[in-house]
Amino acid sequence: MPHMTLEYSGNLSGLDVRQALMSLNATLLDSGHFDGPDIKSRAIPLEDFLVGDGIQSAAFMHVTLRLIAGRTSETRGSLASALLKVLTGIQPRIASRSTQLSVEVIELDSVVYAKAIV
Repeated sequence: MPHMTLEYSGNLSGLDVRQALMSLNATLLDSGHFDGPDIKSRAIPLEDFLVGDGIQSAAFMHVTLRLIAGRTSETRGSLASALLKVLTGIQPRIASRSTQLSVEVIELDSVVYAKAIV
């Protein structure tokens, strides 16, 4: 644990996805809350999306961080803020396109989460 998913609109063609995941993972490692092998990250480009009414050319990046329950609100908020800072630094600058950035931290119930290392 944790599991991290970066979803992004398909119109962000200038995004270096591998570097984005590396930067996000580094932030989690630097937080001191996780060991390297425990962090699982993936990125999902979304070709079918709509931002607002779709009239303006807009884009988004959203990180979902899933954690086993038990961390304080302050810790979860600090992780969300740190990941948002990373997104702000890596989001591609595309002329005349507004890009919305967001982070969501979700707690998983340890009773219904199962894991095995084989």
